[in-house]
Amino acid sequence: MGKDTEPAGGIQPDGRPEKDEEPNESSEKKRSPIVRFFAVLGPGIVTGASDDDPSGIATYAQAGATYSYGLLWTVPVTLPMMMAVQEICDRTAVATGKSLGALMREKFDRRARIVLAILLAALILANVLNIAADLMAVGEGMNLVGAGPAQVWSALAGIAIGLTLIFGSFEFISKIFKWLCLALLVYVAVLFVSHVDWADVLSGLLGLQISLEPAYVVLVVAILGTTISPYLFFWQSANRIEEMRAEDLKGSQAPALDDRSSLGAVQKLRNSRIDVFTGMAFSALIMFAIIVATGATLGVNGKTVQSAADAAKALEPIAGSASTYLFAAGFIGSGVLAVPVLAASGSAGMAGLLGKNWGLERSPRRAPVFYTLLGTGTLLGTLLSVFRVDPIGLLVLSAVVNGIAAGPFLIVTMLIARDAKIMGKYRNGRLASTLGWGITLIMCVAGIAGIWFTISGK
Repeated sequence: MGKDTEPAGGIQPDGRPEKDEEPNESSEKKRSPIVRFFAVLGPGIVTGASDDDPSGIATYAQAGATYSYGLLWTVPVTLPMMMAVQEICDRTAVATGKSLGALMREKFDRRARIVLAILLAALILANVLNIAADLMAVGEGMNLVGAGPAQVWSALAGIAIGLTLIFGSFEFISKIFKWLCLALLVYVAVLFVSHVDWADVLSGLLGLQISLEPAYVVLVVAILGTTISPYLFFWQSANRIEEMRAEDLKGSQAPALDDRSSLGAVQKLRNSRIDVFTGMAFSALIMFAIIVATGATLGVNGKTVQSAADAAKALEPIAGSASTYLFAAGFIGSGVLAVPVLAASGSAGMAGLLGKNWGLERSPRRAPVFYTLLGTGTLLGTLLSVFRVDPIGLLVLSAVVNGIAAGPFLIVTMLIARDAKIMGKYRNGRLASTLGWGITLIMCVAGIAGIWFTISGK
């Protein structure tokens, strides 16, 4: 579906459609379980993969290099946190047919919306920093394989991604996203050829190597920030709406659960949860693989990760001459995947909050605010990426910034998800409320710790 297939009569942002007949489900049941499983994967798996962007890769590599397996306990701790948060964000979209930004506009009064607009503007600026860092990572990856100067490739990647987002169709872009997810599997492959002390890994998973030194705590905040990133809240919601709009034959509306048949609503909610949980499990698997791989090499030798080349060399003892290409493939693929997510997430949130049209399947003419924000963010990130600063340090810093910003947005999301007027019978139940508010408290504490250690210079 292209960007100019919307009805000429104009569309209200995130409007509710009339009830349409559900697609014929008999053909769905005839397909094999494996085919049906992969068919439901979409926004959730992309969110999980983009969660392991270069910022995440750099943070996990830094964790493994500095503390070996000492931070592995964060994997089983953050997995249920990711699942709970992203399921709540996803459910707000599936239940209402509205993006998180539009729901913020519906939930809060004018004064509160001004505060939220300021927070979203700060998030967009943080995303610009993250875009720059990710584009630097793409450039570093190309430079690792001898393709030329990193600055040139960073700029080319930024321009190409920006043009694809503005002039490409959402259907085309979503297919690219799904295939790019496969690049991250190179980190899992490393585990099969490495010499890992699995007893030590188990000790790390059980939290028997926890430290309270400032540098360790900052890395914990960075890990929380790169796994529970606020831009992913808006991306999960917005990307699900894009998917739901594609289900509407008119190509304009996102059918909410109440606009579906009973069976269709149950099936949509179930498939969405499968998608989200699979994506988060995929993200946690990659996180585990990176920490173990770098812990088994750099962590043993007491080295630090100061560049992409350092991280790639860490794999040489276990992957030989192919280590550079394996690392570069994952770095490039994850960077190219993450930049569109970063650029579109904050833009969709702000446009929805302002009551403006948004969406990658809409043309720039029909969603000018969304595309202005998206294009400006991508351009600024591209310009920043050509300046050679410490890319690994910048990637870890962006993770810390996300950790600081997550708390306020989680509070907003939880207030929306518990609102019976907005969510109806799909509002948070006891389990979702307990998990959600518990995670919100954890992220607020982590944010305060991140602010303290950043200001104190520790």
